[in-house]
Amino acid sequence: MIREIKGRKLKEVYSEKQIAGKVRELAGRIRADYEGKDPILIGALKGAFIFLADLVREIPFPVQVEFVRLSSYRNGMEPGDLDVLLDLTIPVKGRHVLIVEDIIDTGVTSVAIKNILLARSPATLRICALVDNPSKRRVQIDADYVGFRHDDGFIVGYGTDWGEEGRNLREIYVLEEEG
Repeated sequence: MIREIKGRKLKEVYSEKQIAGKVRELAGRIRADYEGKDPILIGALKGAFIFLADLVREIPFPVQVEFVRLSSYRNGMEPGDLDVLLDLTIPVKGRHVLIVEDIIDTGVTSVAIKNILLARSPATLRICALVDNPSKRRVQIDADYVGFRHDDGFIVGYGTDWGEEGRNLREIYVLEEEG
């Protein structure tokens, strides 16, 4: 299915059904690793809010949910300087922490969040990303849990945006090239 945002065509790459299956698969691995550990799942806003909501509903034991917001994107697709817009409100010292990302592209935001949290002495710190796009990496970072590996194009949908649009799409699309 092809849709449009701001006159740019979108091509579906992951269906709602495929995403739901990946979320269940990732939640199963997280359940196995975190059961009995009283984890904190930290969503990287804005993009991870849908993924995090679906993920926690698949985890049958108590978890705490927190959010952090750092932003490196400007004008739709171009990364810029990193800004910390929202910090945590609960301590993570001695806790098992899982950072939840919609996508890891350049890795700049993920590394910054990881470094901020490591300085606060969690018992463990891992990263879960629904989509990993290693072809855009500027810094070295690897997620411990990855749903999809995608190296081709700018994605939008299921929380991920293009110029603040498309987050509400139930599928994940690639923004097609102009022309």
